[in-house]
Amino acid sequence: MSDRDGFLAWVNSRLRDAEVAVHEGDAGPRREIWSRKEPVTVLGALNSATGRAQVDELFTWMEGTFSGCTSFRLEIVAAEVIGDIAYTVAYEHTEAIVDGESRVYSLRATQVYRREDGEWKIVHRHGSAIPERLP
Repeated sequence: MSDRDGFLAWVNSRLRDAEVAVHEGDAGPRREIWSRKEPVTVLGALNSATGRAQVDELFTWMEGTFSGCTSFRLEIVAAEVIGDIAYTVAYEHTEAIVDGESRVYSLRATQVYRREDGEWKIVHRHGSAIPERLP
């Protein structure tokens, strides 16, 4: 298995499972796959964070905001591994309860990963809503 194939297997298992968990109100698995080494950053669709302390606060906020995930699909558009750095460009399709209201939405998500002690860790996330297309 190539390095890229192994990375994508991790993305489609451990990362995907962590995303489902956070959308069910449990950020524990997501915290586990994020780097503890600076810099870490989030430019999120709803909130942003710089540094591990702010990222942890963001994850705590997410636990209180999201619940009842009934569907999460990760649609990888591009991915690459270059040494101990990797990235994904994807669409995330989610059905969950957000602030007590059932929602169906899709985000564009770009993430950067760093291999630390042989494990992939997320160091940056940028997520945004998909704009409506012009006619």
